[in-house]
Amino acid sequence: MKGVDIDVTEGELVGFLGPNGAGKTTTLRMLTTLLTPTAGEAQVAGCDLRADPVGVRKRIGYVAQGGGTGPECKVAEEIELQGRLYGLSKADAVARGKVLTEQLDLSGLDQRLTKTLSGGQRRRLDIALGLIHSPKLVFFDEPTTGLDPQSRANLWEHIRMLRSEQGVTLFLTTHYLEEADALCDRILVIDGGEIVAEGSPDALKARVSGDSVVLGVDDEVTTRAAEIVGRVDGAHDLISAPGEVRFRVPRGDTALPALLRAFDSEGLTMQSMQVQRPTLDDVFLTLTGRSLRDSESGGDADQPDETATDEDSNRNDDSDRNEVPTHVA
Repeated sequence: MKGVDIDVTEGELVGFLGPNGAGKTTTLRMLTTLLTPTAGEAQVAGCDLRADPVGVRKRIGYVAQGGGTGPECKVAEEIELQGRLYGLSKADAVARGKVLTEQLDLSGLDQRLTKTLSGGQRRRLDIALGLIHSPKLVFFDEPTTGLDPQSRANLWEHIRMLRSEQGVTLFLTTHYLEEADALCDRILVIDGGEIVAEGSPDALKARVSGDSVVLGVDDEVTTRAAEIVGRVDGAHDLISAPGEVRFRVPRGDTALPALLRAFDSEGLTMQSMQVQRPTLDDVFLTLTGRSLRDSESGGDADQPDETATDEDSNRNDDSDRNEVPTHVA
């Protein structure tokens, strides 16, 4: 890490985006006391991360990407045990568990072994375990990874509910850019251990210069089509290939009528046209020169080995001398 500064206000839903190896999971592991920082300072849920890590643990919830349930344990047993570990009495843990299972659509599954649950049910159980002690700040590491689209949509409804009905502050990593775009109040983009951009989804997308337009034409007229596009006011980043012309323009919806008239006057025909508003992946491409989607496809280098021993963890700590924790309010 290279001096990451983050301020999260109460009630926010903040997305943390970046390619594999950028530092997302390292940051979360430091903020949740699972990795000791080697420099810097942080306040998490009102507690000093270095001086009072136990206080941090008591006040936060953490839903890890890999989950933490025992395959041979029953749902009710897992929830009760987690509550007892946080200091709840048996009665309070059971009562809180009933509330959470109802809220997270886990009712009727209390006697099921966790290994028999669907992927969506297991993730909701992970969330229940992270919420058993009623934290006001919850960290999610890739909460919907591996879920089918319907399960992802259902899980996001539950995450929305945490904030709208319970006022929980949420800090999450995700590589599903459309989710971050639709749901997050604010997004942080990390690359190479540094925050390279921060803002609302709309504010970040406004940094990308214009709509993306793709025209399909007959191969033999590609050059003429590109010449016409080059005369369009504001057209830039023009790229042509046989049968296709790509470019950006400030307002695709207003540029297309002029293009159609120009093509008609030249006796050319468009085979297809696509206009796309800037996306968060466009933002990342503009900032770093590469696509976030492409960078994610090469494996999850940012994720720690879940089977690592304590000795491995010590070696990791020794290798992270430049790690700087985050300032979180």
